[in-house]
Amino acid sequence: MPEFDIDIDVSDEKWHDLIEGIENYTHNVIKNILSNLLSNTEHVEISIVLSDDDFIQNLNKDYRNKDKPTNVLSFPQTEEDEMDMPTLMLGDIIITSGVIEQEAKEQKKSIKDHYTHMLVHGCLHLLHYDHITDEQAEEMESLEIKILDNLGIKNPYAL
Repeated sequence: MPEFDIDIDVSDEKWHDLIEGIENYTHNVIKNILSNLLSNTEHVEISIVLSDDDFIQNLNKDYRNKDKPTNVLSFPQTEEDEMDMPTLMLGDIIITSGVIEQEAKEQKKSIKDHYTHMLVHGCLHLLHYDHITDEQAEEMESLEIKILDNLGIKNPYAL
């Protein structure tokens, strides 16, 4: 199992109301996800920012030319051909409270389950999984479903 350096910045205090023990929960979920996916890695560094909608909207505008908040953004720091190195600085995941809360309500899911799904989704993006093509989306969603099942969370794509 890799050694983890997980930096969690709760920049929006609302997260503390949405999920009790958010820092510990996030730390445990990240370790669970990455331990299974990076079994040959010795050291992993990752940063998680739990933001508000304004912060993520600015990032989404600056980096994706989309002037609206989104649920999660990922910024990989390790190139795809470097993924077999013993030390990985994976990158940053930013998740916003407002969109997560709204989507969870609309999709009739718990906020914690939806948040966990976005953590998984963000981690997979840092590992260079994507969903641009149908084939990529199928592979990524299948892996998300498997990881979430291991965490005791139902398939988020099932209606």
